[in-house]
Amino acid sequence: MFRCYSAIGVNRDGEFKLAKYEDLVYQLKRQINSGVWRAGDKLPSLRKQSEHSGLSLMTVLHAYQVLESQGYVVSQARSGYRVTPELKAAESHQQVAVSLTEKVDINDFVFEVLQAGRNPHMVNFGFAYPDPSLYPRQQVNRSLMSAARNLPISSTFDNLPPGNEELRTILAKRYATKGINISPEEIVITAGALEALNLSLQVCTKPGDWVVVESPTFYGALQSLERLGLKALSVRTDTITGIDLDALEKAFQSHNVKACWLMSNHQNPLGFTLTLEKKQALNDLLNRYNVALIEDDVYAELYQEGAPVMPVKQFDHSGNVMLCSSFSKSLVSGFRIGWVAAGKRALQMQKLQLMSTLATSAPIQLALTDYLSKCNYETHLKQLRKKLHERKKEMECLLTKYLPSGVNITSQRGGYFIWVELPSSIDAVDVFHAAIKQNISIAPGKMFSVTEHYNHCMRLNASFELNDKTVQAIMTLGQIISECMLANESTTLK
Repeated sequence: MFRCYSAIGVNRDGEFKLAKYEDLVYQLKRQINSGVWRAGDKLPSLRKQSEHSGLSLMTVLHAYQVLESQGYVVSQARSGYRVTPELKAAESHQQVAVSLTEKVDINDFVFEVLQAGRNPHMVNFGFAYPDPSLYPRQQVNRSLMSAARNLPISSTFDNLPPGNEELRTILAKRYATKGINISPEEIVITAGALEALNLSLQVCTKPGDWVVVESPTFYGALQSLERLGLKALSVRTDTITGIDLDALEKAFQSHNVKACWLMSNHQNPLGFTLTLEKKQALNDLLNRYNVALIEDDVYAELYQEGAPVMPVKQFDHSGNVMLCSSFSKSLVSGFRIGWVAAGKRALQMQKLQLMSTLATSAPIQLALTDYLSKCNYETHLKQLRKKLHERKKEMECLLTKYLPSGVNITSQRGGYFIWVELPSSIDAVDVFHAAIKQNISIAPGKMFSVTEHYNHCMRLNASFELNDKTVQAIMTLGQIISECMLANESTTLK
């Protein structure tokens, strides 16, 4: 059965229903965790389970493969499936919840995927930024020209760390309108959000330290860990409800974790937003174990409707949360201007930035200050949110129509990404390579994890206008996935 999840995890008929294979997965998980099936026990054969449950042979196989990918069972040649022998049932669940990676090695693959998307003829579903045509280019360009004409002689000194004072004050006032008390003095202007995030990592870790990331997570986080020689603790993250706080606390108890790099709003790649209650519980947990939070909040302005989404930072009274964001997703990507509300580490971060990049571009800081002072940023954001919502709903419908049965689609409120889960036996990297030959890019799940758990998933960008070319690309993508599924079924049943 094909399922298309909306923001609260319902199918297209408006009811929350699990696919048949998932019903079996959850049933067997409960039985394993309660001791019905013990470590090393052999599960019923595919045929016996099919007869007992009334499910097809392929549905049972899919369920067993999911359990295997999550560490609950192992397959043995000519012996079927057994409960993982070296783990107790309770430990099995914990192993799935937290994955350890002492050496992160993701950059080469990420580079390959991003380079493949540079072809100007590509239908770029793998693109990380919103459709550039949605940005107010004329207004921003006018502000840039005005800044260039009026650039003061003292601009170099005025825009040294922590950055342009007027721009920092504007940002502090924007946070104040949301009820978040952030002083301009703790804001550091950076060369994009990624520099803000990297500086945040550097001020609270040293090579060899453990850092928690979500699983799956933004690939930039994994690249940063790799570059800085940090170890990753990947904590299980639910598609709808977000990071597992119980698993996070176990990670804190078992390892000397120095920092967490997390997204609480419109998470990339899954798209969920944590509830306010969960954000507060997360903040309390971090305080209890004295772990710094690097909060990646670049999608905060892209909420769908109603009240703005709030960061974990709003609950922070210790200065232990570093809130990072930028204008790249909401206003203009090419300017590469971001910031971090660094809390108690603001001065330390300024000194570190002075040694690394010296300062963020003075003309660009002045241009953004000009735009935010003279133009109606809120009107632009309102139009952007509306357009992103419309385009994403349209793409959901097309994916529902053209992707084959057995594919799950998760589309959350806000943001512009759609998460697609293929049958667990399909490698999305194979889909990626086949799609690139057809001038279609996707972001395969392997980009977002140091484990193998999301190799059957992919992220799609739904911000682009759906014209004849993009509709045809979705149809072609559906054909590629169908061919991969058929080829896999033929191989499995031989």
